[in-house]
Amino acid sequence: MSRFIKSFGYAFSGLGHAIKTQLNFRVHLLALALVTASGYWIKLTITEWLWIIGAAGMVLVTELLNTAIEVLTDLVSPELHPKAKIIKDVSAAAVLVAALTAVAIGLIILIPKLLCHAA
Repeated sequence: MSRFIKSFGYAFSGLGHAIKTQLNFRVHLLALALVTASGYWIKLTITEWLWIIGAAGMVLVTELLNTAIEVLTDLVSPELHPKAKIIKDVSAAAVLVAALTAVAIGLIILIPKLLCHAA
């Protein structure tokens, strides 16, 4: 049981590392805070919240995996190498795809509601 509890400590340590060192992760958290505030203001439905939570989780998970892949790549290939660049570029592309998908989901949900609130 103590190993199980320690694993949470390791996970929170990794999360703290990402927050402290990764600007993009902090930007995603700020965007999530703004979307959350907007969602409360316009009273999203449970289904809409599920889509927002899923999209946000997808972005944060891919950002964390991207960070881990970049650190691992730097560890095994400290010198510049064309394949190391491809690895980093592809993992960054995964974050981009996740973020663009989340933006599309957010816009589909939020724009109609914001337009109704403005009217």
